[in-house]
Amino acid sequence: MTEIEAAVNISAPVEKVWQIVSDLDGEPKFWKGTKSVRNISKDGNTIVREVTIAFKDSKCMQKVTLTPNEKIFAEFTEGIIKGTKTVILIPHGNETELKAIWDIKLSGMMGMFTGMVKKHIKSGTEQALEAIKKEIEK
Repeated sequence: MTEIEAAVNISAPVEKVWQIVSDLDGEPKFWKGTKSVRNISKDGNTIVREVTIAFKDSKCMQKVTLTPNEKIFAEFTEGIIKGTKTVILIPHGNETELKAIWDIKLSGMMGMFTGMVKKHIKSGTEQALEAIKKEIEK
């Protein structure tokens, strides 16, 4: 498994940041590696969905658990990516630190390329966090 971490400080209260990041259907707007999402089922704060990622238009299954105003925990359950992506909101007064932590590997024969893909995912994560910050602070 490889861990990737990125964070950004946003000049907005945690509730405002949560409104944007918890809109899972809008994820492709900020996360360029996510081409589309299709929700399969919802049970309370847990959503099972199919995600099409930019890498060869691969489809992955995710189980996403929302903890309002605190975190989004996405577990990749099937597909080319195995592992988790956690988006954490940390309030600092009138600001919010938005942090994304990936703990993943590519499955099967693609596993040998995990290290090469790490740089790409880190860059995409940094771009996504900056795009979210820009959207909230505009």
